[in-house]
Amino acid sequence: MSEVKVFRVIGEVRKSNWKTPFEKEVVALKPEHAVEKVYTELGSKHRVKRFHIKIDKVEEIAPNEVEDPLIRKLLAGEGEIGKQS
Repeated sequence: MSEVKVFRVIGEVRKSNWKTPFEKEVVALKPEHAVEKVYTELGSKHRVKRFHIKIDKVEEIAPNEVEDPLIRKLLAGEGEIGKQS
């Protein structure tokens, strides 16, 4: 079975009248899966089409470099995310 890795995806959302940079950390098996997850999340939450999203960089990061608290908790093995204790 494959090992899950953490990727940091850096890019920019470009619309006709504004641009905004983003940096997102996601858990995936491959860099391609991480990019797909970013497209899905940005499109769902911010109603941005894929052709408005420009991915500049995808890098695998070490578990101690993770800044997202949910991913940190998941990597630490502190139970299931979304489950109340």
